[in-house]
Amino acid sequence: MNLNIAVLPGDGIGPEIVNQALKVVKAVCRKFGHELKYSEAFIGAVAIDATGNPYPEETHNLCISSDAVLFGAIGDPKYDNDPLAKIRPEQGLLTMRKRLGLYANIRPVTTFPSLIHKSPLRADLVEGADLICIRELTGGIYFGRPQGRSEDGTTAYDTCIYTVEEIERILRLSYNFALKRRKKLTVIDKANVLSTSRLWRQVSKRIEKEYPEVSTDYMFVDNASMQLIQNPKQFDVLVTENMFGDILTDEASVITGSLGMLPSASIGIHTSVFEPIHGSYPQAAGKNIANPLATILSSALMFEYAFNLSDEGNAIRKAVEDSIIEKVVTEDIAERGKAFKTSEVGDWIAKRL
Repeated sequence: MNLNIAVLPGDGIGPEIVNQALKVVKAVCRKFGHELKYSEAFIGAVAIDATGNPYPEETHNLCISSDAVLFGAIGDPKYDNDPLAKIRPEQGLLTMRKRLGLYANIRPVTTFPSLIHKSPLRADLVEGADLICIRELTGGIYFGRPQGRSEDGTTAYDTCIYTVEEIERILRLSYNFALKRRKKLTVIDKANVLSTSRLWRQVSKRIEKEYPEVSTDYMFVDNASMQLIQNPKQFDVLVTENMFGDILTDEASVITGSLGMLPSASIGIHTSVFEPIHGSYPQAAGKNIANPLATILSSALMFEYAFNLSDEGNAIRKAVEDSIIEKVVTEDIAERGKAFKTSEVGDWIAKRL
């Protein structure tokens, strides 16, 4: 198969971790006989510095013309520490999601047996945990208008908006995932307080009838945040709105023992984007110490979701698991022995493949 991917390293540790994922992608293509073509482009703070635009038109054109996008991270302290900045790196990510129609973010949360002791939760709570968080990605408070501040600067406002169409499409996608797994879907909202959540609940109750094979339950977001810690194994597929999903998926990430272990796929109308869920970790940029495993695992999702190549995705996951068992890992999950460099982990996994 001919694979044509756009590579957006982004900011901070983005270039380092994406480089390791590319090593792995190339190794998989050699192993399975695929032809790989890829091109790089700017996004985020590096794009602002180069062009004044966090998501340049050239980057968008590359994404549209590619089969998949492999993405690193966005964020830079010089913008984080300036609340009055008119142009911000994160605007590039939001614009990309909107223009590519990436309405669903898929975040699998699975545990590696050899890493369970790294989780802040008791081993008996997390062992065997296997769930998928599906976050609506193009609606809600991050995109709602009006948004801004009053002229005197003393009042700020954000608007949360959802339409029936947006809710229906993310729910149907979530039910399709549930049908392929343990046939349980949890819809998370705040219907006791928010009008948008009451619309979510109303639409969900209607769509639920179309999927009688799936057991559907409903949970307020505050309770869900507690249940994820108390009993993560009760969940199979979770679906929720944009901001709730942003928060809950970061919380769920610690179940695995490290934020550096969780991949994600953003899918929708145009080209899908595959990225780690962690940020740009600017303190580690250029030090060759960042954990590349989430990005490498994101490339596994890319083979599966963008190209329907499940054997390739499974091969990557097996190689990642082997690296953990063999303790070829970076300092965030290393034991008292040697911590490997970012590039060394990428080299080892590529060679393993």
